[in-house]
Amino acid sequence: MAKKVSGPVYPLAALRAAVLHVQRLTAPNQASPDAILDLVTALGYVQIDTLHVVKRAHYLTLWARFGSYDIDDFHRLIYTAGQRRLYEGWGHAASIIPLEHYRYHRWRADTSISYNPGFREWLSKNGSRELAAQTLERIRSEGGLRVGDFEYDGPQRGAWYDWKPSKVALEVLFAQGDLMVADRVNFQRVYDVRERVLPEWVDTTPITPDEARRFCLEQAARALGVFESRHLTFYAYMRATPARSLVSALINDGVLVEIQGESTNGVKTWLAHRDNLPLLQQAADGDIRPERTTFLAPFDSLFWAGDRDEKLWGFNQVLECYKPAAERVYGYFSLPILHRDRLVGRFDPKLDRKTGALNLNALYLEPGVAPDDELVAGVAAALRDFLSWHGAKSLRIEKSEPAAFGEKLMRAL
Repeated sequence: MAKKVSGPVYPLAALRAAVLHVQRLTAPNQASPDAILDLVTALGYVQIDTLHVVKRAHYLTLWARFGSYDIDDFHRLIYTAGQRRLYEGWGHAASIIPLEHYRYHRWRADTSISYNPGFREWLSKNGSRELAAQTLERIRSEGGLRVGDFEYDGPQRGAWYDWKPSKVALEVLFAQGDLMVADRVNFQRVYDVRERVLPEWVDTTPITPDEARRFCLEQAARALGVFESRHLTFYAYMRATPARSLVSALINDGVLVEIQGESTNGVKTWLAHRDNLPLLQQAADGDIRPERTTFLAPFDSLFWAGDRDEKLWGFNQVLECYKPAAERVYGYFSLPILHRDRLVGRFDPKLDRKTGALNLNALYLEPGVAPDDELVAGVAAALRDFLSWHGAKSLRIEKSEPAAFGEKLMRAL
């Protein structure tokens, strides 16, 4: 059993404030290379996604915390030799990860084949292992290469495991850690051998898979703020079965502590990392107050604890880009709107890069949220920065529910 902490029931506002604080979403932050590195370290990962209706999701995750910032600062931390402090790897799916955490993610490479049926199927085919070895040797001798540097004249049928064979070979080698991403050109990965990408200062001292998993679970606990035990494996992106005994050990060791706190459905038992207990008390005392209005990517780490958004905010975060258009409720790539300590709505944006117009295909407020002057002013200020950061010259709201919200917003802008 977890070790209970005596004290009052934490109010919902305190839990929200604590969660937003550990996610760096309570107040504006000043962007700099050091601040970007500190943010990624605190979150543990920034998830990469290829969707490009506005700037990509991993860039939006930083914008939500910093506002306008220089993406080149982010890139240099990932791709520039001598300045590299982050790397692309498998963390929470494909992610940007701090290099100081590198050895704690080796277990993902060691288990990548056994966990991935597509990789297993490909490697079982005749010649696949030989192709992987040849691909690795070619990159070792020629330097970093993209998928397009490998010729292929065969069919492409659409599924990932029907990529051209060299593409699968590159992905297998990347998953195993033999290759790393040295750069991106037009968002295409440039793969190079690990010894030419990984800085010498990175600690590669081997540790056991369970030690590594425990590190990832603890990191997730700190970054979640308050959570249920199953949320840890969602955030740390690992299977529940091998993690179950480790979570139990963290509870038995007093690293994870039970607290009583409100939810949208009444009082319930939550878990918190013992290091965050003072933070919870500060939030309960009103010393931490969410002040930010910002927009969140659908892949933002705030939403990695499945269904916690319902229990803390009464908000159901959905990603609908993979649904048929007729089945979408909010839109292809809707961005939740955070206003102070509430998730108040969402909008579905599309940037027309030729005209510089940002279209909001749909704009919604959550039921019961009124478009008062304070909310409109906060969203308008965030939209001005969002427009500027995207280099957008105009804004058009195609649909707003309620209609008054869109009208007031356009007047405020």
